[in-house]
Amino acid sequence: MNPQYLYKTPKTLLNKGTGFLSGYTHSLNPYTGCSFGCSYCYVRQMPVSIFRNAEWGTWVDIKQHAADVFGKELRKAKAKGRVTLFMSSSTDPYQPIEHKEAITRSLLEVMVNEPPDFLLVQTRSPLVRRDIDLLLQLKDKVRVSMTIETDLEDIRKHFTPNAPPLAARFKTLQLLAEAGVPTQAAIAPLLPSSPAFPDKLRPLVTRVCLDDYFMGDGSSGKRTRQLGIESLYEQKSMQEWYHPSAYRKVYEGLKRVFDEDEIHISQEGFEP
Repeated sequence: MNPQYLYKTPKTLLNKGTGFLSGYTHSLNPYTGCSFGCSYCYVRQMPVSIFRNAEWGTWVDIKQHAADVFGKELRKAKAKGRVTLFMSSSTDPYQPIEHKEAITRSLLEVMVNEPPDFLLVQTRSPLVRRDIDLLLQLKDKVRVSMTIETDLEDIRKHFTPNAPPLAARFKTLQLLAEAGVPTQAAIAPLLPSSPAFPDKLRPLVTRVCLDDYFMGDGSSGKRTRQLGIESLYEQKSMQEWYHPSAYRKVYEGLKRVFDEDEIHISQEGFEP
């Protein structure tokens, strides 16, 4: 089913960084809603989704004229001090509609002219490669964090059937690295994976962030549990992966091929 798209004119783009994102001055969301509709997405439990009266993943609000609004806000924020941005906290800035609307690209164009002190781009979409030209202009003030929760495509399809294939994400990390864009792989949230997962990441990145529901959903896993995620693990007979200690097996595998200072756990891995 195709998502319903609505055009909205926002009064503001910047939101104060709080909670998990307290290391940032602001979060920045080019869209409201996300057509990837991942099963475990914590936004499903947030008011923006609960009060929508429509299933998460079936609607997206497009923030028209976003660049104009953002430009004014960014200049005001920079006049007050350091500005660090997390894009995005409750949507994917490179979900499919971005091909057509290019809202995210318009925001990056503003940042090229008015650079923040730091920008983290959080996405699971290969479309981010389209904007390599702009990302390079931000130099060391940007990091692209590519979500790769697993290396097993059948697991990806089981938990996130509408998200981009893993092969395309691996390839995008390679292209970003070859271009010289600072990157990291975000194994977040951790899904069942193979022992070879760390070896597949090693040629592509020098920074990995590892997170799970229990560390990263802001409620020690309670918020995720309310989504009924455990049943998806039961369907695959992989209940052992739905446990606070499951990340350790991946962490130990990462330590085999990465230096310890290249591996970051939960919130610390997303910090500026």
